[in-house]
Amino acid sequence: MFSKDATKDNAQLIVLSLLRAGPMYGYAISKEIATRSENSLRLTPGVLYPMLRELERDGLVDATLEQVRSDRREGDEASPGRPRKWYTLTAKGRRRLESKLAAHRAMQALLGLFIPARGKEASR
Repeated sequence: MFSKDATKDNAQLIVLSLLRAGPMYGYAISKEIATRSENSLRLTPGVLYPMLRELERDGLVDATLEQVRSDRREGDEASPGRPRKWYTLTAKGRRRLESKLAAHRAMQALLGLFIPARGKEASR
């Protein structure tokens, strides 16, 4: 239905938009996308994490590691926990997001010239 490039661009737009609100880790990004889309959109780990690595490589997001201890391993001081990577939008990422949003809005406006609103008949 959608081209692979268009889907990738839209997914990046969504991820960058979420990170605009503040730092998030991968699983939280995935859950927020599923929740907001009422499970219509899901970014699997095989799609999300390579995208996040690409965004990081391109300087659009920064990543920091945090060691997280599991509640189930309480009292196990020998275990440092598992790493959790937090992603933050960079200044370059904010500029890219604004550019992508402007392009998206321009495309919506252009399509609106050809696709009538629901319940409205074409006048031509």
